[in-house]
Amino acid sequence: MPFRYRLQKVLDFRINQKEEQRIKVQKAQAAVYQAEQDIRKNEQDILDTKEGMRSADPMMYESYDNFLRHLWAKAEQLEIRRQELQAKLDEEIAKLVKCEQAVKVLEKHKEKNKEIYLAEEKAAELKQFSELGVTRFFKQNQERVAEEEQDILRQLKEIEGN
Repeated sequence: MPFRYRLQKVLDFRINQKEEQRIKVQKAQAAVYQAEQDIRKNEQDILDTKEGMRSADPMMYESYDNFLRHLWAKAEQLEIRRQELQAKLDEEIAKLVKCEQAVKVLEKHKEKNKEIYLAEEKAAELKQFSELGVTRFFKQNQERVAEEEQDILRQLKEIEGN
């Protein structure tokens, strides 16, 4: 009979949970990456605005200053958003680690049970072979005793016949 793990449904459930969590982690990583891209774009806008301010009409300086203040405020908001997304990513990674640990525990348990099962199967097979060996030895011993009896009877007949 092949090995059947009694907690296989639980193991499959935990593996599915782990895969779902891995997808959540990937989405969180993508969100953090997008937030970092937004920050880089905003920094480039700030640099472009500063560069444009150098060659702009002095009458426009106030507008450039206002726009730069807006971009700096936006940069702060983007950084706060990135930190929030990073915290969420860290939380999702921690959940993923817990799911992986739960799966590993059951996989180790399954391996241990499989080893025990194989040892029991081997012991049962050895016992069966041992029983077969004892039976064969007993039959061979009976056959040898019967042959010896026949030899003795033949020898007695030869002696009585002479």
